[in-house]
Amino acid sequence: MSTPDKPEGLPSTIRHWIGGELVDAADGRTFDVADPVSNTAYAQASRGSAADVDRAVTAARAAFPEWSGLSNRARANVLNRIADAVEACHDRLAAFESYDSGLPITQAKGQARRAAENFRYFADVIVALGDEAFRQGEEQFSYVVRQPVGVAGLITPWNTPFMLESWKLAPALASGCTLILKPAEWTPLSASLWPEIFAEAGVPAGVVNIVHGIGEEAGQALVDHPDVPLISFTGSTDTGRHIIRSSAQHLKTTSMELGGKSPAIVFADADLDAAVDSVVFGVFSLNGERCTAGSRVLVERPVYEEFTRRLAERAANVRVGLPSDPATEVGALVHPEHYERVLNYVEIGKKEARLVAGGTRPDHLSEGNYLQPTVFADVERDARIFQEEIFGPVVAVAPFDTEEEAIELANATQFGLAAYIWTSNLKRGHRIAHAVESGMLWINSHNVRDLRTPFGGVKASGVGREGGAHSIDFYTESKIVHVALGDVHTPRFGATS
Repeated sequence: MSTPDKPEGLPSTIRHWIGGELVDAADGRTFDVADPVSNTAYAQASRGSAADVDRAVTAARAAFPEWSGLSNRARANVLNRIADAVEACHDRLAAFESYDSGLPITQAKGQARRAAENFRYFADVIVALGDEAFRQGEEQFSYVVRQPVGVAGLITPWNTPFMLESWKLAPALASGCTLILKPAEWTPLSASLWPEIFAEAGVPAGVVNIVHGIGEEAGQALVDHPDVPLISFTGSTDTGRHIIRSSAQHLKTTSMELGGKSPAIVFADADLDAAVDSVVFGVFSLNGERCTAGSRVLVERPVYEEFTRRLAERAANVRVGLPSDPATEVGALVHPEHYERVLNYVEIGKKEARLVAGGTRPDHLSEGNYLQPTVFADVERDARIFQEEIFGPVVAVAPFDTEEEAIELANATQFGLAAYIWTSNLKRGHRIAHAVESGMLWINSHNVRDLRTPFGGVKASGVGREGGAHSIDFYTESKIVHVALGDVHTPRFGATS
């Protein structure tokens, strides 16, 4: 039996953070929080309800005038202090994240660094961002004023939770919004560090509020609350659809970063060594639990057998083990329910395609949510493992013969989040990039992000864009002010002379 290494300082209870105070759920309810190696509960978390969300909204509304009234520079200073506090607890944060989510510790450390970078980046953005101005000859001058929307509702996923929380927290705070964060119920541990971080950084009480709980309860209450005009959500497409339907009653502004089934297109003229490295990392890092994973690999037929063989060999050699072991490359999947879902797709794949690697629990790990990285070859376009998001260390490989067929296969799903193109012919690379229905594409590169660029997908992969100034646009309303520069000559309707 594999035993997880418990980090020091694990809390036995994870409480809400409302109005600058740690509080229990209004009705006293809790839910179990378990690690994915032993699948036993190590803590109890407050189980939020509509009453808890309402209390958090009241605190956020009370804090809004002061926070939104600060200068951009003053808010940026607070964000930089938050980044300092995140960096100061880097090792503890990474240990918590790895223990709670099953993420390999080396990758959890990377997520901690990204979280601090997000706050520093948006501190810079809000100070440097200028407002638009327009002049209509000598008659009129117009300028745009950005005003924070108000109380923002942030609902975050269970994969890389702390970093993705920071990805929403930083721009919301930079924009002048106060907020309620609803972390994922499967991985709430690292969110328990935010109150300490915010207190150390001097964030005023009520500016950030955290309500833990089940999505159908706490998350739904946040979406339904009439005084929360904006919802940012990252998660499954089905849940995103439900949130949009629920938000329609109050005409809320929404940003939805949803599922993906991203293609990696490999042409015969590609640098196959680099392409194999990228495909292996892109689908198996973060335990395969990433929305931008290149989980459909389309390979030009002259190199199809060689590439598939090399991919299978690499998958078989990926080190699966305890998340706390620095040598581990794939850890434990996040939760038994998700683990069973991924295993079910593996069984489906065995009936639909040719299994060339993995598909079983590693021999040395008799318990825990472990799966050897799995590769299916000769996958048909209508196969479920080709069409549906698995969100685990499972990849489907299929051949193509022409550029047109590669584009058609790449676009043959409901999703359109990311895509990866490998070719030495850059003219072709650009053609493919423009033709593939995807919000983000990389040519001869894996998923390397520039925080200034828009992040989001098309089709069933999402609505809206965040990242850089796009995030500030989302958390603010643009008000246009028109000013006359000279005499106003208005047609005099109804005048008698």
